[in-house]
Amino acid sequence: MAGPKHPRHYEESFKRQIVQLYENGKPARGIKDEYDISHSTLHRWVRGIRNSGSTKAADNRTPEQNEPVEPRKRNRQLEMEVDVSEQAAPAFARRQA
Repeated sequence: MAGPKHPRHYEESFKRQIVQLYENGKPARGIKDEYDISHSTLHRWVRGIRNSGSTKAADNRTPEQNEPVEPRKRNRQLEMEVDVSEQAAPAFARRQA
């Protein structure tokens, strides 16, 4: 089931084939209907291939855009570790008593 919490994942080779269809003149609407791909996804892949030769988001961001990504990833990791510690603390305290 695709959605915000369960996005679809496509192989790079599939993305390149879809972009090739578009570049060879197949209408975007036909591609979207046939392969069940959203308008924004198709055009993001096309833009990525044209700009950097890759559909990966990290390859299509500027270094300035990538800078805030790393601290956010680290922050999420630390928040998860704190949550786990907070959940484990009461059980650990009962064992110590």
